[in-house]
Amino acid sequence: MEYYGKILCISYHDLTCGENPIMSVPNYKKLSSTGKINVVRSGRGLGGYALVEVATLPKRFQEKIKEKYGDMKEDILRNWFGSNFRIDARAREFYTKFRFENGDALPPEHINEYTVNASVIEAVLAVMEDAVLMRKAMKGGPVNWGEMAGAISYYQSEFGHTLPMSANRFKRRVNEFRTRGYESLISGKFMNQNRRKVTYGIEKLLLSLDAQPEQPYNTTVYENYNLFLQGERELFDPDTGEILNPADFTDKDGNPIVLSPATVAAYLNKPKNKAFRAKLHMSQWDFNNAYRPYHLRRVGEYSLSKISLDDRDLPRPMKDGNRVKAYYAYDVVSGAVVGYAHNRLKTAELFLDCMRNMFQTLDRNGMYIPAELEVEHHLVSDFADGLMQAGTVFPLIRWCNPGNSREKRAEHMNRAKKYGVEKLSQVGIGRWYAKLEANRPKEEKVYDEKNNTYKVKSYTYDELVADDIRSIHEYNNQLHPNQKRFPGMTRWDVLCSKQNPDLAPWDKAVLYRFIGFRTDTTIKNNSFFTVQYNNFILPDPEIISKLEPRNYKVEAYYLPDTDGNITEVYIYQHDRYIATCKPVKRYNENTAEQTEADKEAYTEQAKYVAKFDKMIKDGKIKRVGILRKEESKAIENVKAEAVDVYVPNEEEDYSAYMDVAHFEADALAKV
Repeated sequence: MEYYGKILCISYHDLTCGENPIMSVPNYKKLSSTGKINVVRSGRGLGGYALVEVATLPKRFQEKIKEKYGDMKEDILRNWFGSNFRIDARAREFYTKFRFENGDALPPEHINEYTVNASVIEAVLAVMEDAVLMRKAMKGGPVNWGEMAGAISYYQSEFGHTLPMSANRFKRRVNEFRTRGYESLISGKFMNQNRRKVTYGIEKLLLSLDAQPEQPYNTTVYENYNLFLQGERELFDPDTGEILNPADFTDKDGNPIVLSPATVAAYLNKPKNKAFRAKLHMSQWDFNNAYRPYHLRRVGEYSLSKISLDDRDLPRPMKDGNRVKAYYAYDVVSGAVVGYAHNRLKTAELFLDCMRNMFQTLDRNGMYIPAELEVEHHLVSDFADGLMQAGTVFPLIRWCNPGNSREKRAEHMNRAKKYGVEKLSQVGIGRWYAKLEANRPKEEKVYDEKNNTYKVKSYTYDELVADDIRSIHEYNNQLHPNQKRFPGMTRWDVLCSKQNPDLAPWDKAVLYRFIGFRTDTTIKNNSFFTVQYNNFILPDPEIISKLEPRNYKVEAYYLPDTDGNITEVYIYQHDRYIATCKPVKRYNENTAEQTEADKEAYTEQAKYVAKFDKMIKDGKIKRVGILRKEESKAIENVKAEAVDVYVPNEEEDYSAYMDVAHFEADALAKV
């Protein structure tokens, strides 16, 4: 017999060969094929031979092995542990997830140690529950903890456990495990404050000394702490006025706990403490980017599912030293710019101009309204109860946290546009503090009385805007950065071909009330009004019934297209929608010069007049007679008499009386 790892085995040859085999070959094949015995190693390979686990053989064959190879009582426990020891996965999970009161985890080496120890004790408990095996091992007597510990110690080097070898200590450790479970194996030395030189109180004091507004060096904190212990510095709590006592920061013998500069620096620079200190000493923007966790996201599938907007200052200055303010609307999936605006000032009008440009682009390309807009509160908060209220114009609105540049997709696309397009065609693109030297523009300081002047080339407003618009078109027509997903496609190709199929068209009457231009005008002759020196006509004469009494004044909302033409105007009266109106098409009054367009324009105006005439005719007012009371009584007293009433013949011709020329001729004849 031999061990295969921790398992006591017998070879196939010893089982089936020799003068007195333990079992026959057919019997072996049947037991192994049905899985009733455990063949831990097959006989395949050069010089290999099969090994069978002794513990899995039927009892009659184990008795034959004892008769042939001798009594194995002395190794019963040792052999059983070698065959049945298994690592407890639940123990490893417990020690991996275990946390002390302050949130600390166990060191990796102790996780493995405690897992092995727990697995060994569980094997001991399992063998103790097998009454038959224990009677054989203990020869019918009580548990011999010395023998039990000895059997385990035989595998100490193989299993790697650190359980005590003393019988009494081993018994006590097993009984504690039976009572308290996995936690009983964790050493009480962990989290013992008496073993720490730097207690939690001292660590807290070091952080408090570092929290001064002047942001002291680590060495300054070290000096102030030790001077405090020597009584040369007095520390107090500014909230309560309590004076700190140096005697509270001594060891068990009453000696001050003096720290070295390296120890102070080590505790101040613990990852958790660095985050605490950064929150005090850094700006919110720097803290968010350096320490605050951020979400990991993936880009969606369809364009126009989400539009991200952001503003920026163009990097090159104007003649007056100021910079052009720009606002962009990026489609997140394609990365394309779908709207942009420029201004000398960063006002809400800059945002509105960007929205107008975006919808002009969408309208020109037959695209539907985006499903979601991602914006920040700056510049846009004034529209939170109108345009930027979810469900009013856009189905979804996402408000980004202020100062969190990672959150807005537009921030990343601004950088891609700046260093992927602008830097390749414009001089002076970059930042003076950029890490990469190539991204630091050349600046020469002028040493004058102000001592803050630099030689930087400047441009006119129109030059900067024109350059930026060119860069936008070049950026949109660059290959999409994810060519694996969109092979051979530009950003604009992805925008146009990958639109979300669930998008809906927008209602311009609602939209233009928020982003369009407004002018107050008056409806004249129940038909038309003037906007930007152009006449617009009501769609139907019946629209005048929606107007308020004695009020022909309306608010007209409109948005010119990219060519400056106004194709539709939406009129409201005190925020109540009235109608959508088209431009009045004028026609050439010279019949001989009229084109088909003139004839069509004439027909449209004639139809409107005809509709108006019909409305007037259908609504003709019928007069009622008016009598005084005495006249009414006199009529009641008159005796009714029959009179002859002339009834005209239906065949009589009255057309002459309806002809204006007839009345004119009759009037001339009488002169």
